[in-house]
Parts: sequence; C-alpha cells; structure tokens
Amino acid sequence: MDAKVIRRQKIRYNIRKTVSGTAQRPRLSVFRSNADIYAQLIDDENGATLAAASTKDKDISAQKSPKVTQSNLVGKAIAAKAAALGVTTVVFDRGGYLYHGRIKAVADGAREGGLKF
Repeated sequence: MDAKVIRRQKIRYNIRKTVSGTAQRPRLSVFRSNADIYAQLIDDENGATLAAASTKDKDISAQKSPKVTQSNLVGKAIAAKAAALGVTTVVFDRGGYLYHGRIKAVADGAREGGLKF
C-alpha cells in the first residue's frame, strides 16, 4: 500500500475512536475519490446507512461544474435527505482527509442545507 493511504487509514481510525453516530445524531461520513465525492449519514449503533448522496447522483452530475462546487451540492443534497428523515444535528467525519477544499465544501453545503455540527 501507498504510504499516503496508510497514513490516512491511521488518521481515520483515530477519528473513528471518538466519533460515533446514533439514530438521533448520525455520523456524516465523507469519502473522496479523484473523480467523485460521497457522503453518508450513518447510525453506528444499528450499523445502518440512513441516507447517502454523491456526485454520481443524476441531478448533481448533470451540472457540469468544478468539483468543489459539486461537493457543495452533495452537502446540500445530504442535508435535504436528513431533513426528510427529521435529523437536524450530525457528527462530521472527515474520513482522514484534511478539512479543506472539497471536504470543507461538503460541510459548508450541509450547513447551508440546515444541518448543525
């Protein structure tokens, strides 16, 4: 494995030791690949994914825009799905990535959509 991947895994494990989601306050987990970004609302007590959004969703991928702008739309989409479930507060899990760029754009989009964390 690449040294960068191993480093991210260690950071991820340390974050997951302290960050855990419940049904009332799920974990907003973010995964970033080179091309896309994915966000999930996870209830760790039951091991269930409550909602998910990504740049592969038809309404987001149809908008040809920069990746940071699309990440913001993913944040807004996950916030809308959370509101439909009656969730207002979440725990943010950056997944070992730096809180900057596309990860920050997802968080800002979720906040604009009405989520608190």
